[in-house]
Amino acid sequence: MTQLDVRPRVGDTVNGVAGGEGGAGGVRGKGLGKGSVGLVGSAVIGISTVAPVYCLTSTLGSTAGEVGVQMPAVFLAGFLPMLLVAFAYRELNKAVPDCGTSFTWTVKAFGPRIGWMCGWGLVIATIIVLSNLAGVATSYFWLLAGEITGNASIAALDDDKLVHIATCLTLIAAATAISYRGMTATKGVQYTLVGLQLVVLALFVAMAFQKASAGAAVFDAGPDFSWQWMNPFAVESMGAFTAGLSLSIFMYWGWDACLATNEETTGSAKTPGRASLIAMVVLVGSYLATGIAAQMAVGSGTTGLGLGNPETSGNVFAALAGPVMGPVLGILLFVAVLASATASLQTTFIPVARTVLAMSTYEALPASYAKVHPRFKTPGRATVMAGVATGAFYTVMTLVSENVLTDTIFALGLMICFYYSLTAFACAWYFRSELRRSARDLFFKGVFPVLGGLLLAAVFFKTLIDMWNPSYGSGSTVLGVGSVFVIGVGLLALGLVIMLITERRSPAFFRGRILTRSTPALVVED
Repeated sequence: MTQLDVRPRVGDTVNGVAGGEGGAGGVRGKGLGKGSVGLVGSAVIGISTVAPVYCLTSTLGSTAGEVGVQMPAVFLAGFLPMLLVAFAYRELNKAVPDCGTSFTWTVKAFGPRIGWMCGWGLVIATIIVLSNLAGVATSYFWLLAGEITGNASIAALDDDKLVHIATCLTLIAAATAISYRGMTATKGVQYTLVGLQLVVLALFVAMAFQKASAGAAVFDAGPDFSWQWMNPFAVESMGAFTAGLSLSIFMYWGWDACLATNEETTGSAKTPGRASLIAMVVLVGSYLATGIAAQMAVGSGTTGLGLGNPETSGNVFAALAGPVMGPVLGILLFVAVLASATASLQTTFIPVARTVLAMSTYEALPASYAKVHPRFKTPGRATVMAGVATGAFYTVMTLVSENVLTDTIFALGLMICFYYSLTAFACAWYFRSELRRSARDLFFKGVFPVLGGLLLAAVFFKTLIDMWNPSYGSGSTVLGVGSVFVIGVGLLALGLVIMLITERRSPAFFRGRILTRSTPALVVED
């Protein structure tokens, strides 16, 4: 399809302002469709990108295995830095509503190189998540097909590596095509999928509480609720707490997709920030309710239906669907996981495509990725690139080793902490001259973002140390070093190499001629 190149050049005029070099000029618009998303739609995008049902089925058991009955406390602990960082995103978005979000803001605060690496952290984290989402959606597709037909051989098709990869690539291609067509192409579908997973999750919670109250007469019930479950200091070791916290942080990742659509949102300066806070509240409420209900129903033990059982911890709902909800309603949980992963697969393309669009617009990446489709008003080429990269990454990782694929997910927490913490610190530095104007500015632009950044930075470095140990993740090693460490650090190092190559080809951006603190923010008519 025909693409429209809207990338301003040096000397061009955008919205009446000269763009390109110099302090007064800059890029203002990128050709995206204005007013495509409202408050509810923006919040739905944030929830959909996080995919709460998918996150719960893949990390609920792993978190319980690390911290035991303190799982709800760790969910709250993971929410705290995310909430603090959300304040930073809100304040930066008010001042600079740019679809490049973390990339644009950190460039303005710390310069082009740190900003480029922050953008790389977001892009590579999203590619990893997209590949995992596609893999989970594929597994649940065949699992659901087997349940509906009552044919175990159909469900077993997921174990055929070639069938699995082919199905996965088909889902990625479909999600890419939908994202290519724009923000409003599947708005109704997104509302339906997000509503479905939240309703089914509420049903699961209610039935889990009912099973817990019935006790051993139904099956081996878990312990009675205790407020001690909400005490993070009761976790047995700092290593276990950090591992659980890293998983918890992953469960909240993606809410910032609300901000990536700021140039397309009605009320771009305020609406995305409000939507992100709404999404965060919905998420923490869902996680706490589900964690407590499941723990009361089956406990956090390492055998049987216990959440910490290593044989089922990677896919908790597949094990609990029948015992908690029964054979008929249990199918709804499979549908919810599939809906969650599928919906997120589509919306997760939003932040990566728009970050690449912004980086290209500001000459931090090749100019071809700054092309916007004239009809759909989407970064078409950047979206296709993200789809191709996701498919290639998943295929290679799956063919190399299942352990390698698993370890990339463990390495994901490193990427998330990396670019979130940089964004939080960028907020305090960007607004440093305003922190003494009022108590509100001091706390929301300075204290809260710095605290959130410090917490995530601490998790980053502690995780980095733990990753060195081969026992971290799948237990595989590379020359005696844990493969999770090699993957995590290797991906960041790859970004550094690509940045150095890009700097040689596009020196203007890296010399601070294209995007500076004084580059005007986007002007949107609300």
